[in-house]
Amino acid sequence: MIVAGVDGSRAGLEAVAWAAREARLRDVPLRVVHAMPRWVLENRTGHYQQVAAWMRDGARSVVEAGLDRARREEPKVTADSAFLPGDPRQALIEAARDAELLVLGNLGLGGIRGLLVGSVAYGVAGHAPCDVVIVRDLPSRPHAEVVVGVDCSDAMTKELGFAFAEAQLRGARLRAVHAWRWLEAGGGFMPVPDDFDDERAETRRLAETLAGWQERHPDVEVVREVVRGHPAEVLRQAAEHADLLVVGSHGHAEFAGLVFGSVSQAMVHHAPCPLAVIRTRR
Repeated sequence: MIVAGVDGSRAGLEAVAWAAREARLRDVPLRVVHAMPRWVLENRTGHYQQVAAWMRDGARSVVEAGLDRARREEPKVTADSAFLPGDPRQALIEAARDAELLVLGNLGLGGIRGLLVGSVAYGVAGHAPCDVVIVRDLPSRPHAEVVVGVDCSDAMTKELGFAFAEAQLRGARLRAVHAWRWLEAGGGFMPVPDDFDDERAETRRLAETLAGWQERHPDVEVVREVVRGHPAEVLRQAAEHADLLVVGSHGHAEFAGLVFGSVSQAMVHHAPCPLAVIRTRR
């Protein structure tokens, strides 16, 4: 099952449209959900019953609009809806317990000027028990390309598995992007040998990381791209003409204990296309 959260915004409807397409590709049902305060769902009598009734009517309109968008997008997908009681972040996390994917628009109002994603989407993406896709805007036309950020570590299994599977489902090309910086290639501040060809070494690392995956998915066209630069900026540019960008939930984290790594954080706020945040534990 795929769960899609709606909040009455355009981004929420775009998320439902994306989720409906994904449900068709995966041949799974879709559930459209909307979170609201618990007292609104439970208050049928008392001083605030009219306010609660008015809020429930509004919530029904939001969910019905989401279901309508899903059915117009993919009429053959089985879709239902549910109201979630409580704080939207925790409610969505609980709703995703039995889901294989949670899809959100840039829900909620960001509390810091310049952030492009709301607090709900950001909070959920860092703690959901399943993979999360955040949709700000759908591409104006399909590009038939999935981009995945590859750090060439041994812990890339889930990100690469998701990216290859998505590319195969969509009949799309997979662009595997590895960004590197000179200090990383030379081992921090250690001297770099005179004969060290850093770009060739990074290209070899990327090829070795992808080798087994290409054998398992022979029908997926893979473009390997090694770029010198900060990973966040390299991925942002690479995804400008992609249908989906795939990153891990940690990436290049500078501080132990953070839910997101720095690259993942940057992409949540600035990815130019739908972003898949793959649940990883490192």
